[in-house]
Amino acid sequence: MAGLAQSFGSGAMTNSINEITNDAQLMMLIGTNTTEAHPVIGYKMRQAKRNGAKLIVVDPRRIDLAEEADYWLRIKSGTDIPFLNGLMHIIIKEGLHDKNFVETRCENFKALESTVKNYTPDYVSKLTGISEDDLYAVARLYATTDRAMLFYTLGITEHICGTQNVMSIANLAMLTGHLGRPGTGVNPIRGQNNVQGACDMGALPNVYSGYQPVINTEIRKKFELAWGVTLPDKVGLMIPQMFDAANNGQVKAMYILGENPVLTDPNSNHIRSGLEKLDFLVVHELFLTETAEYADVILPAASFAETNGTFTSTERRVQRVRQAIEPVPGRANWQAIMDMSASMGYEMNYNDPEEIWMEMAFLSPSLAGITYERLEEKGIQWPCQSCDHPGTACLHAGSFTRGKGLFQGIDHIPPHEVPDEEYPFLLNTGRILQHYNVTTPYSMGIQSMWSEEYSELNPADACQLNVETGDQVKVSSRRGTITTRVQVTDRVPPGMLWMSFHYASSPTNVITSDGLDPITKTGEYKVAAVRIEKV
Repeated sequence: MAGLAQSFGSGAMTNSINEITNDAQLMMLIGTNTTEAHPVIGYKMRQAKRNGAKLIVVDPRRIDLAEEADYWLRIKSGTDIPFLNGLMHIIIKEGLHDKNFVETRCENFKALESTVKNYTPDYVSKLTGISEDDLYAVARLYATTDRAMLFYTLGITEHICGTQNVMSIANLAMLTGHLGRPGTGVNPIRGQNNVQGACDMGALPNVYSGYQPVINTEIRKKFELAWGVTLPDKVGLMIPQMFDAANNGQVKAMYILGENPVLTDPNSNHIRSGLEKLDFLVVHELFLTETAEYADVILPAASFAETNGTFTSTERRVQRVRQAIEPVPGRANWQAIMDMSASMGYEMNYNDPEEIWMEMAFLSPSLAGITYERLEEKGIQWPCQSCDHPGTACLHAGSFTRGKGLFQGIDHIPPHEVPDEEYPFLLNTGRILQHYNVTTPYSMGIQSMWSEEYSELNPADACQLNVETGDQVKVSSRRGTITTRVQVTDRVPPGMLWMSFHYASSPTNVITSDGLDPITKTGEYKVAAVRIEKV
């Protein structure tokens, strides 16, 4: 989000999902295993491919869509910036860039040109492991296709240079003019069903609802007037900073709602240590999770089926969610929050979720035209500034949110740690189709399909370690040790171990890197140095 916000002025998906099948002539996927992590969108990509669209997959693993790709580029983990710079080097050198778009819609092109001139195909091939022929072919195909959509997910953002990775993707799209039209754009696919909506509502430490900065005096005064309180004029803490502060004794209490950081956050021993040092912890949850075990107070949460309100999808589409059953034991999450606020001295007097929405829409220009009445008919994509506005399917059509798109010259940033003699393997992590994050293992039906971790290991490495599929191994990093079974497969390259993070019995994030993107504080889940030993 931060990278696109700097380049375009908005961090959201630029285009719409239906454009995959209706408009796209080419799809480039970088760091996204869409068929497993976002299967509905992945199905549409397969449908588009069957209908004649070209497909480029850039991924160190041979994911399912790699089998159908016109080009599968097995990139070395952590070399996305050199790869993207290499494509732009070729495009500029061969005069394939959209000169009119660059001149009229963008700024700072010279900085980009000065940087990418150093990323020759020979140099980039050595860094990334991608052949020069493939670099030329993909650069030419992407630049000369009229309608090309670019997709990415956590394989791009979960690096210490995640923000710079995203800026580099934005550079490529601007350079070729693949923005502001159906079937084009830069499209981050969000990882949870309402993570877009949570961010839209201001569940971030630096913005209010509608991405209005907390450091803007006029905006802050607007919210102070609406809420009748004095608000902080400084940016708050991000989650890794919260746990650093808990370990340092600066944060004394936490309220955790619908999150299990003991399993999901990197370097989970650091998370456990922070939770142990808190004076008071409230966990508001559906299940007695690993995080809830540290709680002083556990509040029962309402599930999606017990909820009235809205969800906002990855394409910025606000949709109504309607309660199927009454909450058990009988209170919606917003009511619990409202009651706690009243107990601490601040009354919130909402009668239902619609009142909350209407207040937020009144305060947020990009959402001002979205009402529950309109949502009864269909979902609406923001920005939607008035009640007669139809919503926005495609961003940046006439101009960027920030005015002109910003090119930025970005150089290669190596991972926080790389394999060495003591820890010779590279650990990469992600999702599998059968599970979703760390809550689905509570489902007996889903567990019956895939009940334990099977980490992917290349046959050459398995032979060296004398292990076979189903064997248990001990995996150690500088932060901890876990055990897991292995699946021997050439889906991963030699030297890589790939794991999901779904299972408490093999808590992958005990061993993931403690490296963070300095801007977003996102953990480097995609690159860590580990040692593997047969049990």
